[in-house]
Amino acid sequence: MLSLLFHPHRSPTTTTRPTTTTPPPPPPPSSPPPVVHHCAVPPPSMLTSTRDHQQTTTTLVVDVDSTLLLRSSSGDAAVNLFPYFMLVALEAGGFLRGMVLLLLYPFIRLMTHTAAVRAMSAVAFIGLRSGARFRAGRAVLPKWLMEDVAAEAFDAVRTAAAGGRRVVCITAMPRVMVESFIREYLLGMEEDVVVVAPEMKVVWGFYTGIMEDEGRDDQHEKVVMATEREDKEKPAAEIFMVSSDEKLQWRPLSRDKYPKPIIFHDGRLAFLPTATNTAAMFTWLPFGIFLGAARLAVALTVPYKYSTPILAATGMSWRLKNNHRPPLPAGGRGQLFVCNHRTLIDPVYVSVALDRQVRAVSYSLSRLSELISPIGRTVRLTRDRDGDGAKMATLLDAGNLVVVCPEGTTCREPYLLRFSPLFAELSDDVVPVAITVETSMFYATTAGGFKCFDPLYYMVNPRMCYTVQFLDKVDTSPVRTRVVPSTDMANLVQRKMGEALGYGCTMLTRKDKYLMLAGNDGVVRTTGDDKSTAVGGIGKNQ
Repeated sequence: MLSLLFHPHRSPTTTTRPTTTTPPPPPPPSSPPPVVHHCAVPPPSMLTSTRDHQQTTTTLVVDVDSTLLLRSSSGDAAVNLFPYFMLVALEAGGFLRGMVLLLLYPFIRLMTHTAAVRAMSAVAFIGLRSGARFRAGRAVLPKWLMEDVAAEAFDAVRTAAAGGRRVVCITAMPRVMVESFIREYLLGMEEDVVVVAPEMKVVWGFYTGIMEDEGRDDQHEKVVMATEREDKEKPAAEIFMVSSDEKLQWRPLSRDKYPKPIIFHDGRLAFLPTATNTAAMFTWLPFGIFLGAARLAVALTVPYKYSTPILAATGMSWRLKNNHRPPLPAGGRGQLFVCNHRTLIDPVYVSVALDRQVRAVSYSLSRLSELISPIGRTVRLTRDRDGDGAKMATLLDAGNLVVVCPEGTTCREPYLLRFSPLFAELSDDVVPVAITVETSMFYATTAGGFKCFDPLYYMVNPRMCYTVQFLDKVDTSPVRTRVVPSTDMANLVQRKMGEALGYGCTMLTRKDKYLMLAGNDGVVRTTGDDKSTAVGGIGKNQ
């Protein structure tokens, strides 16, 4: 059973809590009992209209765990929250912590709701750094929580919020896990929203794994304080209860209805870690590590002509969309290929699709990634516009096929970041290359983790597939003749690529990504000749 509660709203008044432990007096007999509606969600008319003669507005009280999330349609709500605690354990704590939480799962199923949530919180959070260093609640969880939102419940919540109503969201999950999801993605920071959730205790900057001692009565008191009115009328509650059978008919919220698009997302897991999925992952890992090493050996030692069918037999496949390859220059100046950036091995698959060696340019690349690259040494850039342009022009003048990713960093969601216009100034024509990648278990990119492991995570996936699509050449000569600004030409190439992929085009940059996901600008300061290098770069980097 799940409920949506309504209360007339009144502005909170300043009160002094009594120091005695005497329970509050029961409500007077005149207080009207709540009206219960079965198998229903609040009608829009109730959420958008008010009774002017009473000068009241409606407050919507939503149980996030039982009402908003589809996973609660069957079974115990605490058990259905297990994947989100597992995400925290694996992404913020590591595989060992995730293994401990998985081993405790049978015991968690036997616990009461409160005890289960406390046990999962203890394992997932104990020893993690608090505050700004804990980014799973903002960088990892919102994507998975939004994919679990029920469209019917979301419509009711958004209708109330759009009508100026106060929304009170109640959850048993720690505040640090859900507040960013509720405020930034579900409702928006500008809405009148209150989040009632337990706090995690912090000692010396680390989570203790213990939630503040707060029971149902304390949560109920917070809800009442959030829904009080200035007048002395007693709040009349209407409870809307939706059965589990009816909720099974609810549908997930489609991506195009998200109040705020999820463009940036971090974390290694490409699947929701339910207990079954997590057990499958740990079972696969030993074999996956061996298979990944074998795949890497084949990719480094066997020519493309023979390695492609061998790797495809192991689940590492690729395909050329539309079976179209651009004509390559027979001599003279080389060709510039411009591709969107999905993983560090994008240039590898461009090379495989062309059946020719290419040169990739990069702002930064780990030594491990460079050592295991099958396409040769990467050309490093220094973030000096004139110097970088001269390096790429030299490569083109030498007849090389040059691959550049003007986004400057990867984006795993169906969006394109802003294209740097430098590529449009280097050649009279460019070949846009639209790339998509599908992985079944792990993402091969990260903003806050160890980037040197990116290729290894890709290799241990059970199945993965790269899709390469060469688009028609784009004439960029108007830029060199100063007829068209290079920024306009870069935006044109971005739009063409977005149309081919069905992706949205944005003006967000690498800096925006790292500020959100990692809390920095994506630049690592060094003391060498190069003053700074990008954490995410062009070409074969993350």
